[in-house]
Amino acid sequence: MKKTILTGIKPTGQVHLGNYMGAIKPALGLAQVQDYQAAYFVADYHALTKTHDAEEFRQLSYGIAATWLALGLDPEKAIFYRQSDVPEIFELNWVLSCFSPKGLMNRAHAYKSMVDSNQASGKDADLGVNMGLFNYPILMAADILMFKTDIVPVGKDQIQHVEIARDIAEHFNNNYGETFILPEYQIQEDTAVLPGLDGRKMSKSYHNTIPLFAESKNLQKLINKIKTDSLPPEAPKNPDESILFTLYKEFASPDEIAQMKLQYLSGIGWGEAKKELFNVMNNFLEEPREKYNELMSSPERIDAILKEGAEKARAVSSPFLKEIKNKVGFYA
Repeated sequence: MKKTILTGIKPTGQVHLGNYMGAIKPALGLAQVQDYQAAYFVADYHALTKTHDAEEFRQLSYGIAATWLALGLDPEKAIFYRQSDVPEIFELNWVLSCFSPKGLMNRAHAYKSMVDSNQASGKDADLGVNMGLFNYPILMAADILMFKTDIVPVGKDQIQHVEIARDIAEHFNNNYGETFILPEYQIQEDTAVLPGLDGRKMSKSYHNTIPLFAESKNLQKLINKIKTDSLPPEAPKNPDESILFTLYKEFASPDEIAQMKLQYLSGIGWGEAKKELFNVMNNFLEEPREKYNELMSSPERIDAILKEGAEKARAVSSPFLKEIKNKVGFYA
């Protein structure tokens, strides 16, 4: 029996290199393994916690879908859907809420971070916190558990979400018997936390990202902004400590990587390293970028693909929800 892998991306901004390297690339890689059934989704309801402009919300959601498709997701071989098109997820969300200790939600990273920031500034602890933000780990648990997920590819900072899903599932299973599979997370250790342009973690909140489908000229400008040290060109450099080399490895061939490593060890100027990084990235992304732009200009095509995906998703979620509700006691 195939194991299920599941990954969702929240449409709160343009997809950037951190998203690609931390979640999208490993998820697409796992989808190539014959033993896995892949499920990918646009986590649009999660974005509602912070995006309240209707047109922006719509375009960002299409952008996530177009990104998956442009990078090679085959909707014929995977379950690819929009979260909001699967109502069973939201019914399960309420059921799971009734098995989720408030203390567990208090410790969720996003909520705790806002509380800590508010308190450090002398503000009310819950300023700016809506209930969607507070409860979103439960909705994320519903996303994962509804599809009997075995593996969730995540960035290192997302591990807690999988752990919370396991905790909630165990609460339910202990009460009603074995129902939910306890999911496992999978990360790429070497790219788990990707530095941004300024050296901090690459994050939309820090405004230090490189959009995945930036046009060539803009891509080159952003690469040139990546923070480096002051070593002179002729000085040997450690490739394992360079964000430029970390990025280079994701887009270059094995031969190119080996050659670039030698150049680092023998001495290469940062300007030259950035030029080489741009070349391999631009070559790799040229075709996906074109496909992405084509899809974004044809939203009806995206809608059709997601509608078919939702039907496949509901073929799983509808009978499973009935099973869950029967265990809870909704049916005679």
